[in-house]
Amino acid sequence: MENLIAVYPGTFDPFTNGHADLVRRARKLFDQIIVAVADTPTKQAFFSLDERLRLAKASLVDFPDIIVTDFSGLLVDFAERHGARVVLRGLRAVSDFEYEFQLAGMNRKLAPALESVFMTPSEEYAFLSSSLVREVASLGGDISDFVAPEVERAICSK
Repeated sequence: MENLIAVYPGTFDPFTNGHADLVRRARKLFDQIIVAVADTPTKQAFFSLDERLRLAKASLVDFPDIIVTDFSGLLVDFAERHGARVVLRGLRAVSDFEYEFQLAGMNRKLAPALESVFMTPSEEYAFLSSSLVREVASLGGDISDFVAPEVERAICSK
């Protein structure tokens, strides 16, 4: 039987403890997880693609079996190139569902064999988002509970 590979895509600007928690829990469900850091030229990212890759890898240093790489273009093409049959997405709130439902429908139309799997966050991270972490940091708040130490240092140095 072939390995069940899941792709966890996102901008991860920056990678948070909520993202890491989702990866940790998903490891129990899939044979391999690829964290796919999106190169999104249309979005104004806080961190460059190289920085986001480095910070995601640093956040997942305890999980050497997790692949962290970048991608551009269509997610379905990336998934096909890597033999992934699942797109893994996190849902924090009902508002996330509407957008994710649309993406899942489009991905299914483009690649019928690719399934979307949604996971909810652990309670301690249900409120957490990358943009909220950046905002708290910009106002001088303590973000140490929300991101890995290397991510905290990178945010504070900017």
